Amino acid sequence: MQVTRRRRRDEKGLTTLLRRRIPLVTAGTTAVAVALAGTAVAATHQFGYDQVGQVTDKGEVISSDQYIKPLGDRLVLQKGKIMSSTVSADGSHMAASVTDGGMALAIIDLKNWKVQQYVGNNAAADLRIPGNDIGQEGPTYSPDGSQLWLGQADGYRRFTVNPDGSLANPTFVTIAADGAKRALVGEAVFSADSSTVYSAVNGQNRVVAIDTATGTVKQSWAVGNAPRDMVVVGNKLYVSNEGGRPAKPGDPTINSYGTQVVASQVTAATTTGTVSVIDLANPAAAASSIDVGLHPTALYAKNGALFVTNTATNNVSVIDTTSDKVVQTIATQPWPEASVGYEPNGVTLTDDGHLLVTLGRANAVAVYKYKNPLEPVSYVGLVPTDYFPAEIATVGTKIVVSNTRGVDARRTTTAAGHSTHDTTSSLTQFTLPNDQAIHGLTAQVFQQNGWDKGSAATADATGAAAVPVPLRLGDPSTIKHVFMIVKENRTYDQVYGDIPEGNGDPALTQYGENVTPNQHAMAKQFGLYDNTYDIGTNSAEGHNWLMQADNPEYSESSAGEYIRTYDTENDALGHQKSGFIWTGAQAAGKTVKDFGEFQSIEQKPAGATWQNLYCDTKNMQATGQDTAYPIKVGSAIPSLNDVSVQGFPQFDLNVPDIYKTEIWKKDFEKNGPANLNMFWLSNDHTGGPNSGPAGVADNDLAAGRIVDEISHSKYWKDSAIFILEDDSQAGLDHIDGHRAPIQIISPYAQHGVVDSHYYTQITTIRTIEQILGMKPMNQKDTAATPMFGAFTQQPNFTPFNAVPNRTSLTAGLATLPPCGADVPAAQNPNAAPVPKATVPADQQAVAALWETWLAQQRTTGPNAKADFANPAQMNHFDWYQAHDWSTPYPGEDKIVAPADVPGAVIPSAENDG
Repeated sequence: MQVTRRRRRDEKGLTTLLRRRIPLVTAGTTAVAVALAGTAVAATHQFGYDQVGQVTDKGEVISSDQYIKPLGDRLVLQKGKIMSSTVSADGSHMAASVTDGGMALAIIDLKNWKVQQYVGNNAAADLRIPGNDIGQEGPTYSPDGSQLWLGQADGYRRFTVNPDGSLANPTFVTIAADGAKRALVGEAVFSADSSTVYSAVNGQNRVVAIDTATGTVKQSWAVGNAPRDMVVVGNKLYVSNEGGRPAKPGDPTINSYGTQVVASQVTAATTTGTVSVIDLANPAAAASSIDVGLHPTALYAKNGALFVTNTATNNVSVIDTTSDKVVQTIATQPWPEASVGYEPNGVTLTDDGHLLVTLGRANAVAVYKYKNPLEPVSYVGLVPTDYFPAEIATVGTKIVVSNTRGVDARRTTTAAGHSTHDTTSSLTQFTLPNDQAIHGLTAQVFQQNGWDKGSAATADATGAAAVPVPLRLGDPSTIKHVFMIVKENRTYDQVYGDIPEGNGDPALTQYGENVTPNQHAMAKQFGLYDNTYDIGTNSAEGHNWLMQADNPEYSESSAGEYIRTYDTENDALGHQKSGFIWTGAQAAGKTVKDFGEFQSIEQKPAGATWQNLYCDTKNMQATGQDTAYPIKVGSAIPSLNDVSVQGFPQFDLNVPDIYKTEIWKKDFEKNGPANLNMFWLSNDHTGGPNSGPAGVADNDLAAGRIVDEISHSKYWKDSAIFILEDDSQAGLDHIDGHRAPIQIISPYAQHGVVDSHYYTQITTIRTIEQILGMKPMNQKDTAATPMFGAFTQQPNFTPFNAVPNRTSLTAGLATLPPCGADVPAAQNPNAAPVPKATVPADQQAVAALWETWLAQQRTTGPNAKADFANPAQMNHFDWYQAHDWSTPYPGEDKIVAPADVPGAVIPSAENDG
């Protein structure tokens, strides 16, 4: 590969320039650089060539276009993400529910600043319980400190608290399902005498009173949709209803866990938020309701005031608990350039009158001076935290913050690389600085988030010349048609680790050039990007990051169960009020077509097996006929349904990706492209009826054929194609588990270079927005810098010629297609050999166990779910297939059965128990 190396680092993370064979900056890039001097643009170009995990003067680089450098002391938890936490009444301990690390609960000794105990369904747990599913809120200590209740899918796990703060004697308090609706409990709060626990039964839109001695439900109240947090003030119980009020006849609605909630038909986001009030002195009375902002989450009461964090409207409602009226609304939008996307989700009030609000997506705590409910607060500034603060508490003279993602996916492991499921969380504690010091920390938070003035500068009336990526929104672009092809689950090293010019590790390469010849050819022709990161950990997060430039707080906080929702395509609570990338394109006057991405409704005809669709693909190619297996598709989101192209299926590994290409090709040749074209080519997920390498090869060939078709069409001259993964969770990478392959393909793309600039999915989305003149969706993409350096003003119109697959697409099939086996092209003898798709005799017994496991993973059929499989197990299975069942997983010394995979107890998507 004749490429230009931009920069790379040594093993200590230090940046060094390497010899370049051609000039680093082309004429087109120079023009952009000169123009930047007089134009305010977003500041995340500050990353330069930094890599995730690198510690700089600005802080540690994480995968979400941010640095972290928290105030105070940090305690990193190595066993997963904190979903919620509570401090014991005496302030000695914190109980934190955790997920994605094999545990369900961590007990932290705050005085000695260490993890004292782990609880979970894991052999390494200090206390075993049957199930790691945990709800959005809790756990909860009893007022006397003798009990702890942990919310799970069907009720609460009740523990005895030992004198040293550790837990014992777990028992389960069951709350029965209501038809298909499981309890999915939220917060639990105790009565003052500890005789009653009040439970927010999130999945059933009600609150119940439970006898703590017997576990019997004594009383039930209907409340709003998706009750989440609760607090008792005198004889009143306040409940935050994240899904707002019940719908009335004629209201526009969208589904959320079997309930139709009031929602926009364009953004598919909820349009109401409420706090229910239950009169405990008159339990027979129906709950009353107070209107607040959207997605009310955390509640905190003190001194006659109830504070409500409205996560989606980015403010805090202050309710006078005497009148039960909202008397003040506090803005939590510290950066004037963007009004949404900060996601306030935790709140507390200090004794000296400082109101503290965690801003999850800003990695910060907002500080206000507060006197009483009726007197407006005054904004002081921001204090930096670790990644995604979710809870905050005052403990003595200290402020303690629970950070869901800690220091990102940097868990210490024995593997030879990093995975996105190497998730951490953290606690940070600090003494609140004086106001002057907070002002200085505010500037630090702005820098760490890239919040600069003029980040979303819009076009003026002077009329700029067209360039590929305009400096200002609304200025003309030479690119009129954008194609975004979304794949599944690969890391950079898995695909490109074999390219010596890039920063790759060949030892971690699973699907090198002989499996992905088209991706390698694209990288050679259009550029190799070896420092680009996906943000999400799985498909539930990844598709949100691409469609919304965010994974909304509701999705973040649901990760401990993934039962109410996993994919949020058909759940109104998972959608931000500012809409999606396609609604933003339409608002900018652009046309949109969707081919499978973010869809949730599908009907396949009988006989639509992988084998038959493979043969149907060959027939369509040879004859030009339409498919013999028309597939009906749709979306629960009306605005997406309006732009969805029929026949292009959603996730199901029973459908070859090359079949999807033919469906798209017919529409493209007949009707032409839209301004924004979205695809989901998902078969590099692996786990389908053919082998993993065969599935990746199918995916590679499909993408190559799409690029070939576009680049030989009349639309090529003004097109740009972005090919990227929704997430990079299914494997290892020697730099970071979030590092992923990306292709940027256009006449205006840089050709023949290695670009080591720090890029992310967010910068990709911002680039698309900049090209199409779309308003950014939230503070994350507003702050992101478009990928100016990836484009040039001097076009190269040479088309791309797809290359034949070198790995048989039918390898591993139990039954060959009626039209015969796929015969691949000759391999490149200089590339890694193609896996044989056969199992050595000494590994057949363990491979059979894996085949039994795979049959349960919902990769095919009408209930197929991307990333349903346990990630640690899926990664092992893929590795074994890609290495002919002859090489142990990196960091291990033997091939193991599914049950023996380290981390196999991590809950998978929509885990049922």
